[in-house]
Amino acid sequence: MTGGGSDPGPGEDVVDARGKRCPIPVIDLARHAAEHPTAHRVLVLATDPAAAHDIPAWCRMRGHHFVEQRPSRDHTVYVVELIEQNEQVTT
Repeated sequence: MTGGGSDPGPGEDVVDARGKRCPIPVIDLARHAAEHPTAHRVLVLATDPAAAHDIPAWCRMRGHHFVEQRPSRDHTVYVVELIEQNEQVTT
């Protein structure tokens, strides 16, 4: 993946949602998180301006950490740290 800030580093996955409209970028991110439970950091590439609100909101609702957003050529890169969810329920 090339293009000013879109290159994944070690331990980073990429969800390419460029050209997709709301709510698809968040749906793609949620699907990636569910399908890759060991993923730590995800770069979401998106062109839809609504992603600037939707991705941080999804992180808050799901207990993940929204790191930053940064412009890159024809899209924006949203950096998300996936926090392992403890699914054990204590009584």
